Amino acid sequence: MEPMDIVGKAKEDASLPKATMTKIIKEMLPPDVRVARDAQDLLIECCVEFINLISSESNEVCNREEKRTIAPEHVLKALEVLGFGEYIEEVYAAYEQHKLETMDTLKSGKWTNVAEMTEEEALAEQQRMFAEARARMNGGATIPKQPDPEAAIPNQSEPELSANSQL
Repeated sequence: MEPMDIVGKAKEDASLPKATMTKIIKEMLPPDVRVARDAQDLLIECCVEFINLISSESNEVCNREEKRTIAPEHVLKALEVLGFGEYIEEVYAAYEQHKLETMDTLKSGKWTNVAEMTEEEALAEQQRMFAEARARMNGGATIPKQPDPEAAIPNQSEPELSANSQL
């Protein structure tokens, strides 16, 4: 029987993007060091296993606290329980940095002028965005067009052209 993860899929189904992981591996090593493809694959598998381990323990911590959502505190507690306590400070610092970067992105991103818009401007922007989405949706082949009943009946005022008729 295959080992199963929490959501019931085989562990072999879970992976990390190889290109991203290869980039991270290369950034961590001196430029003159090469890593065999088998070693890269093994490192990726180790990372997946580590994520599964931390996720599983975080879920158990969350359940013990009778919560339904895993919070950062649950992950930090899981690190401690699993014997990775020496990484907690660094992980917490990375989490805080991520929060700051995320806030900066939201502040400098497209959502900053929303508070400065009047209700009419916000409505106009919403309508524009709906129109763009409609155009993208209708422009692609995602929704088949319904036949137009009037198009099926030739217009009596216009003569029909066939492939053999000459203009």
